[in-house]
Amino acid sequence: MRDGAAARNAAGATAGHGDPSEPPRPRGDGLDPGNAGQRTADGGAARHPASPGTDAAAGGDESAGQNSGYRAGGERHGGGTAIPVAGAGEATAARREGDRLRFVGAATRRIARGIDLDEIVLGLCRATVPTFSDAILVYLRDPLPVGDERPVGPVVLRLRRTDRLRPIDDLTDISSTIGAGMDLAGAAGAAGELDFSQLPLVGPQGDLPAAELCEIRPGGALAEVLRGVRPVFGSSAAARAALPELLGVDHPLPRGNRAVLAPLRGRRRVIGAAVFLRSPERPAFEQNDLLVAAQLATHTALGIDKAVLYGREAYIADELQRTMLPDSLPQPTGVRLASRYLPAAETARVGGDWYDAIPLPGSRVALVVGDVMGHSMTSAAIMGQLRTTAQTLAQLDLPPAEVLHHLDEQAQRLGSDRMATCLYAVYDPVAHRITIANAGHPPPVLLHLGGRAEVLRVPPGAPIGVGGVDFEAVELDAPAGATLLLYTDGLVESRLRDVWTGIEQLRERLATTAQLTGLDHPPPLEALCDDVLDMLGPGDRDDDIALLAARFDGIAPSDVAYWFLDPEETAPGRARRFARRALTRWGLEELSDSLELLVSEVVTNAVRYAERPVTLRLLRTDVLRCEVGDDSPQLPRQRRARDTDEGGRGLFLVNRLARRWGATRLSSGKVVWFELPLPGAQERR
Repeated sequence: MRDGAAARNAAGATAGHGDPSEPPRPRGDGLDPGNAGQRTADGGAARHPASPGTDAAAGGDESAGQNSGYRAGGERHGGGTAIPVAGAGEATAARREGDRLRFVGAATRRIARGIDLDEIVLGLCRATVPTFSDAILVYLRDPLPVGDERPVGPVVLRLRRTDRLRPIDDLTDISSTIGAGMDLAGAAGAAGELDFSQLPLVGPQGDLPAAELCEIRPGGALAEVLRGVRPVFGSSAAARAALPELLGVDHPLPRGNRAVLAPLRGRRRVIGAAVFLRSPERPAFEQNDLLVAAQLATHTALGIDKAVLYGREAYIADELQRTMLPDSLPQPTGVRLASRYLPAAETARVGGDWYDAIPLPGSRVALVVGDVMGHSMTSAAIMGQLRTTAQTLAQLDLPPAEVLHHLDEQAQRLGSDRMATCLYAVYDPVAHRITIANAGHPPPVLLHLGGRAEVLRVPPGAPIGVGGVDFEAVELDAPAGATLLLYTDGLVESRLRDVWTGIEQLRERLATTAQLTGLDHPPPLEALCDDVLDMLGPGDRDDDIALLAARFDGIAPSDVAYWFLDPEETAPGRARRFARRALTRWGLEELSDSLELLVSEVVTNAVRYAERPVTLRLLRTDVLRCEVGDDSPQLPRQRRARDTDEGGRGLFLVNRLARRWGATRLSSGKVVWFELPLPGAQERR
């Protein structure tokens, strides 16, 4: 029995509390108290060289190992395990108090290293087992309160984690496998390779049948102990009544002062409890150990409080940013779109990257990508304001350079240090042209149908928020079948590469992907986005990434009809004749009645207020789209006409007969448009 106890102590010390991936600590670490002795096979204490100022006989005292409650910190030294011993006298007492202080310092540092909840609880368990206790059970409130939240239901504690020393029931087999020449301490060291200190993250198992859930009864024994905040021995009257309520009536408890119940109190309330247990073969807890337990519980509770608050803040910021990004992209005529967004690392996952696609009059579309500097909720909030401003300016159909100018003014109004980069492009599928203005953003990459990828030469510009700078726009060809890639700097820049190296790697990746899919047709848009993100390496996720890809299909000239109409009384009749001829040319005669009626109503309304020629345009794509433009900025509004009114029913007819309709204000007036489904479109869908 004595040999078994010594073996268990040796094996427990070898198992340790550190992570397997961590390198061994030097003996001076506070988790491995100094001046240690070793258990021999017969249960005695082996002598160590006497330290300065220490009685040489103290290390050989048979009772020395029984007077110290602290085990070695889990590091192996020469195949054996060190167990601190204490001799008689003031030197031994001072050394033991020093061991306690070093242990508390090292344990609290380990707990403080954790960022999230699981890391902090794991740090507490690994720091205390086996150095301070042979087993630990950590209970936390479920759910954990955040900030000033007050629980509305009963307080429930859930077993979050357990950790313990696993006893070695039989070392005979181990000794026979490692050889007869190894002593029992060496055998225990070899057994430590089998990892005796691990337990599952959640839930009791084996010889630790603790309850997983515990509801605290108001006014009960457990509630009184937790309200008292201070740790108590398991042998006290309060703990004897509280522990069965917490652990369950079937959980065995060691006799004497070999259990400590420590409440975990955060900044405002108790958030859980920790139970420290020692085996009968180990010295019982002392009065000073209650102070150690109180320190561990306090640091753990405060760390959990911070982790919960940090998690909530990160969640809110992440959701704020995601809700400010578009849920889905529009499906404008003549262009196909795809997008991706990747947050940065967990420690800085909130950023200010955004993208957008905004339909414009004339079947055009505005493509926007931007990046607010910084990683915080403030950056996400500024991003949302700038994105909203960009959408509003786009609806005014301002030129790209003018849009960036107004965004720059808005950023200055938000604050002197509110800076962002942005690229704003407008694609016209009828003209097959794209106009781009840049404000300090990485240039876009254009992948041609033949597989050639080029970095577009656009004026770099200054970031938004600098103020007092002009933005230039450049107009480029946008051939059908080409793909334009807009992105933020997180895709091409990291600690391992500069931005231009990353841009060149992106260009080469696009060209390689196009060659793999064939030169006669472009690669699938969604697969292309995924392939671009695959170029990121392990060290390339320093920043969040926004990616917007646009495939230019365009609208063929044969599918467009365009006329100018003088603002006179004969304009509606001429518009009906032009529309009828276009439908005959396209083989859509069955739409003549509906189209002529709606064109007549919209053109009549435009002629009433226009002073310059009215424009009429028909586009045949997957729908038949009609656009009527005039120089009056006043937008039409649908209203219900009275029975005696002679007018006011035109937009009512448009709303009833058209699939969709709308009106957009331009810098030079407005455009009213409507869409009619093509014959057989329902069957094709």
